[in-house]
Amino acid sequence: MSKLKQTIKITAPDTTISTQDRGLNYGDGFFTTASVVDSEVEHWDLHKARLEECAQRLFFPELDLTAIECEVNQAISDTQTGILKIVVTRGAGGRGYGLPDTPNIQILITVLPQVSHYQSWQQQGVKLAISDVRLAYQPLLAGLKTLNRLEQVLIKKHMHTVECDDVVVLDYKNNVIECSAANIFAIKNGKIVSPKLDGCGITGVYLNALCGKLAIEFKAIQLDELLAMDAVFMCNSLMGVVPVTSIADTQFDIVRSNALLAAQFAKENT
Repeated sequence: MSKLKQTIKITAPDTTISTQDRGLNYGDGFFTTASVVDSEVEHWDLHKARLEECAQRLFFPELDLTAIECEVNQAISDTQTGILKIVVTRGAGGRGYGLPDTPNIQILITVLPQVSHYQSWQQQGVKLAISDVRLAYQPLLAGLKTLNRLEQVLIKKHMHTVECDDVVVLDYKNNVIECSAANIFAIKNGKIVSPKLDGCGITGVYLNALCGKLAIEFKAIQLDELLAMDAVFMCNSLMGVVPVTSIADTQFDIVRSNALLAAQFAKENT
């Protein structure tokens, strides 16, 4: 596709967006969230690849990533550590759900402070419950980080009814998919597995980065299989890798979990 007009805004308290914007009205858009360390975006190439894939699969015009990167560098120039969020919408236009002939892509760049409790999660691990909310099956959107996140809003709402740090989320076939805002992977008999995300769920940038360092098999995983794993972890670009200490009534030894993961890293780098 040819590059069409894109408007990039570094967001501030007075940033405005049209009431006709399709991202606001239909969730017609996508986003990525990255960690900023030493004024640089971690895994930036993978975040750019995510933006490109979302644009292609959602029939957006080709993004001008050079211009986006320039604005990102300006936005984080004074940020030692923080969070970068890039939201892309199709802008205003079109008739109802129909796509506009000449979309005016809107790109919003926001820099936020780091989440304070992720470091303690890395050190102490997390307790997971099982979410009552199931993810719908839609292969056309599977893996993408679109603006349609109402399922996650409901998941977070239901989380407040149980005592946990996060939840394991299943689909309607009882397959394990992810956590509320993170991917999940596990170790069993010296092998690393992670849920196959061909029907729903988000393919995380951090999980993709781990695939370059670890041999991860993606497969359908039922809940009873997950509970029988030797170690379970969740991960995303902001929290890194976090060990799971329990899922409902099933306990995992954090010392053993960390040792098993360290052994996997050592095996892949020998």
